[in-house]
Amino acid sequence: MARVKRTLNRTTRVRKIFRQARGYRGARSRLLRTAICAVWHGLQYQYRDRKVRKREFRSLWITRIGAATKAHGLSYSRFVGGLKRAGIDLNRKMLSQIAIEDPGAFGRLVEISRAA
Repeated sequence: MARVKRTLNRTTRVRKIFRQARGYRGARSRLLRTAICAVWHGLQYQYRDRKVRKREFRSLWITRIGAATKAHGLSYSRFVGGLKRAGIDLNRKMLSQIAIEDPGAFGRLVEISRAA
């Protein structure tokens, strides 16, 4: 019976790992076992940071809205609470964009929030 060699499968797998490890420094891009560990860690970080990115952006939007409301003499929490009571349903990303690009419209939103 012929001996089975898995050359093609192994070569494909190894090539895939080294392709993913391109750009890593030193042994992490040259030695297979080290490259596998580095790539696995990279993929774990990638998975985790897709979630973290959403958190960080939300935090950034809240910071921007807070700064814009402080300029109008209102706190962030009172502003958002007032918008909820007034029935205005804008997400934080849009509020942040309005605060940056159209301060006049944002001022009107602050007034509506303050009235409610």
